[in-house]
Amino acid sequence: MPFPARCQPLRDYGDVPELPEVESVRRQLAPRLVGRSVLDVTYESQDRFEGLERVGGTRVLDVRRRGKYLLAHLSGAPTGTVDRELVMHLGMTGSFRFRGEPAPVGGTAWTPDAYVRATFTLDDGVLDFRDVRRFGRLTVVPAGHYDGIATLAALGPEPLSDDFDAEVFARALARSRAPVKTLLLNQRLVAGVGNIYADEALWRARINPRARRVGPARAQRLWRALREVLTEAIEREGTTFRDYRMVNGESGRNADFLVAYGQEGKPCPRCGDPLRKITLGGRGTTYCPRCQRR
Repeated sequence: MPFPARCQPLRDYGDVPELPEVESVRRQLAPRLVGRSVLDVTYESQDRFEGLERVGGTRVLDVRRRGKYLLAHLSGAPTGTVDRELVMHLGMTGSFRFRGEPAPVGGTAWTPDAYVRATFTLDDGVLDFRDVRRFGRLTVVPAGHYDGIATLAALGPEPLSDDFDAEVFARALARSRAPVKTLLLNQRLVAGVGNIYADEALWRARINPRARRVGPARAQRLWRALREVLTEAIEREGTTFRDYRMVNGESGRNADFLVAYGQEGKPCPRCGDPLRKITLGGRGTTYCPRCQRR
């Protein structure tokens, strides 16, 4: 039976980037953008870019993250107009690079190529948005007004904030009869969790991803596991398989620490049984059939 309209899962754009990857990008972008003036923007004409002509002449006041979105607060321009926000979603292959910046060891400084979709000329440099598959989104809205971006407007609490309350989380799981992994991915229960970190947290909490009944004790374990795996992944600057790169061009280091996601057929680190991969809600899902029984 499909979800009621108000509970429809929010659209996801692939397994990465998720919260840790977007947060790692934010931590490198913010020190370079806050306080800078945007002199001009050039960009491709495409449906996922909206209102970018209103960015020129603004100043970046703040760069924060909400779920898998980056939000740059821009001063109103011309004087007297309402402040705006540049809403950025990296999609599957989006990345930001400062032109001509020193590259990671063994690499070369960034120069634009055919996959640059937008360019921001700043008062102290040039920032390119590169996106091979064109799933990224750049949209300008009045500050704080997200009604036109349903996936952003309906996000649940941030999992690493005080708003992510363990008891509220447990009650929400108890009310639903949907598979627990489906609930984690729909972004309404908790923001920013995607396929990678859902598999990792469910493995750590010993919960079967298909479980439709999650009691208070297991909900508490899952709440804790989500916070742990996300915090650890942020410390390692995210997970890179192929496309995800930080602003400095470097890859995240978390892939070597994954114990469930993408590890099908390998022995479970806890019990030694082979990990199994299934499809759940259209997404590949890896778990331990012994440790994560229903």
